[in-house]
Amino acid sequence: MRMAVAGGTGRLGTLVVAQARAAGHEVVVMARSSGVDLTTGAGLDEALRGVDVVIDAANHVTLNRRAAIDFFEATTRNLLAAQQRAGVRHYVVVSIVGVDRVHSGYYAGKLRQEEVALAGPIPVTVLRVTQFYEFAEQMIERVPGPVKVVPSMVTRPVAAADVAAELVRLAEGPAQGRAPELAGPEVLEMADMMRRIARGRLVLRVPLPDAASRAMARGGLLPVGDHRQGGITFDEWAGTR
Repeated sequence: MRMAVAGGTGRLGTLVVAQARAAGHEVVVMARSSGVDLTTGAGLDEALRGVDVVIDAANHVTLNRRAAIDFFEATTRNLLAAQQRAGVRHYVVVSIVGVDRVHSGYYAGKLRQEEVALAGPIPVTVLRVTQFYEFAEQMIERVPGPVKVVPSMVTRPVAAADVAAELVRLAEGPAQGRAPELAGPEVLEMADMMRRIARGRLVLRVPLPDAASRAMARGGLLPVGDHRQGGITFDEWAGTR
């Protein structure tokens, strides 16, 4: 099968590319470095020639609601149009568990991406996943200073490698619309995860008053109902860092 991975040089996309190639698929990496600009559509037609399925792992990290919506709506519409021209049969989109319950700017963009993809002309599978274990590392890097102050965030985090494997598995099958959500094996607090890998730095959990932070503290990021579960535990993942 010929698969194209949007955002194939990013944190998740790199793992998706590796998983797909390990499974014997031919992979097209779509990124600016390979001449594809998802925001304008430049290079898409050439990249999607002969492609059977697209896995969309493209990302734009922003807390600004308008910027997030604009990015995900534009890239999704460009991908859909190019897929239709190329005769792509299946579009797989990764999203976030709780994206419709936690009202942050970034989540508004991902929710709009889901809406556009599900209403589009290409058979689609949307996979919502919980926060990656890697997010704890990112939080340590992003919060300046020796003391890391973070909001309360209850989640059931999952290894990005498990997410990549699930995306490839779904891409190999028929479109499902909304697929069962994917979460990790344990319910964890983000501050506790950060403490385990903080290498002596102090991590303080501070409840924040805004609506999104309250929702995250109350379990708004946890899967609801039946869902699939990744097999890698946080301690197993942390042991490889």
